[in-house]
Amino acid sequence: MVASAEPWATLADTLLQREALICRLAEGRPPRDFAGLYVADEEVDRVLAALPGLDGPGPDRAARVRAGLAEQVDAARQAFAASLRGRSRFATVVRTAHLPAGEAEVLALLLAVELSPARQRLVAYVQDSVQLPRVTLSTLARLFVEPDHVGDRALAPASRLRRAGLVRLGGDGPWATLVGEPAARLVWHLRGDASPDPQLPPGTTVSAAASPRRPGGLLLVHGGDRMSRLRAVRAHRPGAGLLTCAPPATPEEWEAVVREATIGNLVVVLDLVAPLSPAGRDAVTRAGHLDWVLSSTGEQPLESVPDRPWREVRVDDGEADADDWQQALGTGPDPAYRLSREQLRLVAAAAAADSGQIAPAVRRLAGGHLDGVAVRIRPRRAWDDLILPADEASQLRELAARHRGRDTVYGRWQFSPLPSVGVVALFAGPSGTGKTLAAEVVAGHLGLDLYKVDLSAVVSKYIGETEKNLERIFGAAAAGDLVLFFDEADALFGKRSEVSDAHDRYANIEVAYLLQRLETYDGLVVLATNLQRNIDPAFLRRISVAIDFVAPEEPERRAIWARAFPPTAPTADLDLDFLARQFKITGGIISNAALGAAFLAAAEDSPITMRHAVLSVKREFQKLGRLRTEKEFERYFDLVNRGVDAAPAR
Repeated sequence: MVASAEPWATLADTLLQREALICRLAEGRPPRDFAGLYVADEEVDRVLAALPGLDGPGPDRAARVRAGLAEQVDAARQAFAASLRGRSRFATVVRTAHLPAGEAEVLALLLAVELSPARQRLVAYVQDSVQLPRVTLSTLARLFVEPDHVGDRALAPASRLRRAGLVRLGGDGPWATLVGEPAARLVWHLRGDASPDPQLPPGTTVSAAASPRRPGGLLLVHGGDRMSRLRAVRAHRPGAGLLTCAPPATPEEWEAVVREATIGNLVVVLDLVAPLSPAGRDAVTRAGHLDWVLSSTGEQPLESVPDRPWREVRVDDGEADADDWQQALGTGPDPAYRLSREQLRLVAAAAAADSGQIAPAVRRLAGGHLDGVAVRIRPRRAWDDLILPADEASQLRELAARHRGRDTVYGRWQFSPLPSVGVVALFAGPSGTGKTLAAEVVAGHLGLDLYKVDLSAVVSKYIGETEKNLERIFGAAAAGDLVLFFDEADALFGKRSEVSDAHDRYANIEVAYLLQRLETYDGLVVLATNLQRNIDPAFLRRISVAIDFVAPEEPERRAIWARAFPPTAPTADLDLDFLARQFKITGGIISNAALGAAFLAAAEDSPITMRHAVLSVKREFQKLGRLRTEKEFERYFDLVNRGVDAAPAR
């Protein structure tokens, strides 16, 4: 129980004492063990005598009791009013909620009763019912009888007590029997407990105020990332404590947010991903005693802005700077990573759990978000594994250098980043010419993960679903430095067609959406296609690097065959020159043929020989529907016509 020396508790005790004396001396009400459980004959007579429409001695006696205690009540009120200028928890809440003197007195009474079983017994006596230990609306009207006092109207729906969420009306009976219940969070606060309200929206964060704050109205902050917007909020609200949360989903959550901000003297920052709802707009307008911030990526529509004076701040740059890196990780910026402040915060948390390693933490940024729509490929192969003509190999290295050099060109040299600092590459060429391998090698060289987009999980027959899936991909990719790889890209990036029906219209909308999304994406995107002419010309304008992958010539085929058989694989009499010279096939087919030859040899428990190799090439030709000619197979032609059963006797 709060010590009676507290001025607000002293005032409550004085008012309860006065009312108890009125009940005992003026009304002659005796204490009863079963008060309110039944109505006796003498109680009926007493009630009839006290009804306001009838004459009776009660009011005169009550007036005499009030007059006798007037000096004591006035002294308690003056001490209470003086205490509201102090720094007690109660006084701070009253000032933050902008409570008038009358509502502050009502709050003091309700809290004092809530905190003391002794006071609750006294209230039950005053209300003549053991079932009513809390103060009812009718009793509030009796306790605060002064002509100008707010009394029971302190608990009206529009009162500041109710709008701040500090008190609620309980009970479901007649209006006169409804009781005032102070919020449990407020009671715990007065008891010194700082636990946040359990009804706050999930994910709510609270930072304590560093200095006293004056309400600043409504601030709209848009642009950049979440942490950059919070940085702008702190710059415009220096020293203020912040309550940051998503828009509450229920009236109870809205009330908890307002109450917590009132108790803690906090600025409420709403993280918005959509325009503020009408319910939210009304809640912000209703809680006019608080300082609110609407934080969003884009501007809020005017019709969703609460009806309050407001200021607007735009955050243009969300990239973490040297101070951010030093504060988060104790080191300078890593030029390999362009991180927003929100991304840096997540990376710092992940790095702390992984011995301070930054690279794995950056890779983890997109982890989980791309599951189901893209396949994660951890690059394991390097430049030596990629066999290409010199010009194509140089173009790939230039692609990697272009991605690495963005800070220099767009940062220090101040080249215009329009439409964005991202890099889009087009790999065009027949299947099996090394497009996927090249993307993996570039990603590995840059120290990035490669995410191969699963078109079957992206493309939907339902209108708008494809765009949603693509937005999920680009949004998740923006959270982590990675390479997005679209294989068979013409399925998504194909040419727009003449509109003949609704399907054509929505197909063209998807292409238009992709074009816009590519222009605003800051990462590295690789589009792979078998036929470049199938790509819409609008995408070709956005392409930073275009590389044609052609079928390998004999020297490249010889090198691919040599790499297709690991040094640990047992081989015997393999004529790689013959294989490279005779079979004009792509690197993908060569890899498949080498693997097939290995399985044929393993089945015979023998080394890999030319017989296994040419038989495996035959199987690859069969898959492609390609004829086997004597000119190609030469001395092995009879062997491949006989098949696997033509194994020599052992």
